[in-house]
Amino acid sequence: MAIANLKDIYIDQLQDIYSADTQAAKATRELAEAAHHPELKKALAAGVEGIEEGRKTLSEIITAHGEDPTGEFCKGMEGLVREARSHGLDEEITDADARDAMIITQYQRMTHYGIAGYGCLTAFAKRLGLKEDAAKLQKCLDATAHGDRTMTEIAEGGVNKAAA
Repeated sequence: MAIANLKDIYIDQLQDIYSADTQAAKATRELAEAAHHPELKKALAAGVEGIEEGRKTLSEIITAHGEDPTGEFCKGMEGLVREARSHGLDEEITDADARDAMIITQYQRMTHYGIAGYGCLTAFAKRLGLKEDAAKLQKCLDATAHGDRTMTEIAEGGVNKAAA
């Protein structure tokens, strides 16, 4: 697709975040399986649910604009997922608490990509006068930011101390 205006950018980036969420959901499931701390496992499982809800919302928005949700592949998230697996799963980490701290780090990196993407999409939707899209995307942004804050609370609430 040739990009000629903000609407084209909007569709392109909707597809990009859809791809990012697809990749992040799979990696987050893997991180949840490797996590040791029960609260972290629960939060990662909730993260997967939130990511899947975001994918559903994105798919609905994209198809409502007559486009295919899978029209783009997110290379940015591909790299973040590769890093998450390398450092959070494959790295030789001998202490379960240290692994949990690394898992939180890697999850938050993926989450920050989502926050940036949903933030831009929300702004684009508002500028384009797409009020319903903007409201849906704002909910996705808020949920993603909440997931990030939850991970910070888990890290600061005990995982980092135990890993030290």
